Amino acid sequence: MTGLGPVPWPPAPIRTQRLLLRESEARDRTAFIELFASPDVHTYLGGPRARDELERAVPEVPGRRPGVFVVDAGGAMVGTVSLDRRDAERPGHVLPDAGEAELGYLLLPGAWGRGYAAEACTAVLDWFARVLPDEPVVLCTQTANARSMRLAQRLGFTEVERFEEFGAEQWFGVRSAATVSG
Repeated sequence: MTGLGPVPWPPAPIRTQRLLLRESEARDRTAFIELFASPDVHTYLGGPRARDELERAVPEVPGRRPGVFVVDAGGAMVGTVSLDRRDAERPGHVLPDAGEAELGYLLLPGAWGRGYAAEACTAVLDWFARVLPDEPVVLCTQTANARSMRLAQRLGFTEVERFEEFGAEQWFGVRSAATVSG
């Protein structure tokens, strides 16, 4: 997998009790646009993008790149979970050479409050721990985003530091390779 190591991409779809984590398909385009245009989803991410801009810019098969999983509930995309390498120029690192795997997640507001984010992130973290067992995973969220901080802690992330970035205080945590999911 480019950027995350020598792992073939895409992996086989990951099934959980209620979800399917899979590669993006053309049928997901409308949901991607909804996700990026949602003011609720982007409250702590710099604000939504304009829908007309997204209609022009989003490719026919959006999100098709190594590290991006579509969260599918009942045959429809409800969000994404991603693993990317954290940019060395940004604050917040646990490895001497930076470049840690960073977990990200976005769910459509209609999917909030159902435990989908925890279920999907746990499955992706477990997959990552199997394919790259010695790699820590980091997560960064605004301290104002209490729901995201609670989810991070529930997923086994522990706080490393707080810092200012993008005009807001950020919570930065790590989930070591030895952390047991649950």
